[in-house]
Amino acid sequence: MMKSVLTLLYVLIVQALLPFAAMADQRPHLRSEVHTLSGIVTVGDFYVGAGEFAEVPLFRSPDLGTSGNVPASMVAERARQAGLIMAGTDGLRQVVVHRRAEVFDRQRLIDLITGELAQREASLTPDLIEMTFDRPVETLEANPADAQPVRFDQVLWSRTTGRFSITGTVATESGRRPISFSGRAQELMEVATLAQPLQRGSILKEEDIVFTRLPRNAVPSRALTDPAEVVGLAARNPLRANTPLSRTDFAKPILIERGENVTITYEIAGMKLTTRGRAMDDGAVGDLIDIKNLESRRFVPAMVVSRGQVVAQPASARVARLQEQTQ
Repeated sequence: MMKSVLTLLYVLIVQALLPFAAMADQRPHLRSEVHTLSGIVTVGDFYVGAGEFAEVPLFRSPDLGTSGNVPASMVAERARQAGLIMAGTDGLRQVVVHRRAEVFDRQRLIDLITGELAQREASLTPDLIEMTFDRPVETLEANPADAQPVRFDQVLWSRTTGRFSITGTVATESGRRPISFSGRAQELMEVATLAQPLQRGSILKEEDIVFTRLPRNAVPSRALTDPAEVVGLAARNPLRANTPLSRTDFAKPILIERGENVTITYEIAGMKLTTRGRAMDDGAVGDLIDIKNLESRRFVPAMVVSRGQVVAQPASARVARLQEQTQ
């Protein structure tokens, strides 16, 4: 009997305390830090669970991009005065209020300006514009609540000289402030250059090539942008590193040098005859050069087919070959 009475008493106590527990859960909780974009800090910014009082203003925010401390007791007192009667300090002594600003440092301004310039020229991308300013650039702290924190109203740029002049405004908490920039925006071009010097006659390999960005007005008109057309060719002359390459810097590799002894192959009526000869010119694969037959002492035109090997050309083939070369 006593056990049943104790159980009933326990149930009644729990039921009596439940409303107080629910009230504790619904009590607003004070934040230790507040982050705001607005110029006013509200009850809801400070308290979780502010309910219908969330939009009631309590304090002015710090300046853009700065922070300030507010005594927790003052926050609680003002919140209660605003109607949130259960507002407390939750054991805090102070609350830190941060007012965020949209920060535009030098690099972000460069990105913004080069993007603006690139939009005006379809052939340009922002990463191919190198920018310098006439004077040091101050970091801008803009109002992030504004749809256009930084706005450019007039943009003047000469692709020929690179000179630019920009005027616009930055959003502040009290309106918009004028800003201006001037300097040089050079258009860059990515060209193929050599990582290391290349000697005359050396064969160009893919790993010899690096891409270098140079001012477009300093790049020769024949500069290579696609090195695939010269890989495997030989340098006509010594070539320096970091200098734009052109197609005329290269030729087919010389397989036979003037004065070199070679093997001449004659193809006559389905037969192949070979004899010794001496090259009178340098030749690459496919070149038609004069060869001196060392047995007959006659000069015959022959096509270079490989190192030290040429094929003598019959008269009809020579005519056709000459016609190809003159077209």
